[in-house]
Amino acid sequence: MANQKENAIAKYLKETKAELQKVVWPSRQEVKNLTLIVLGVTAGMSVLLGVVDWLFTKLFSLIIR
Repeated sequence: MANQKENAIAKYLKETKAELQKVVWPSRQEVKNLTLIVLGVTAGMSVLLGVVDWLFTKLFSLIIR
């Protein structure tokens, strides 16, 4: 029973290593560019949501008065 588990784990690790060797990893420049895009979109969406939140706050404060 324990031997079967060990074989299953060894097989899993071997298959995982084989799959990772098939992966086409991005270049350093691609990673840098994509990271900057993600950070830019995140910053832009943060600003947009902040402005929308501020507008709704002002709108509701006018309605409540």
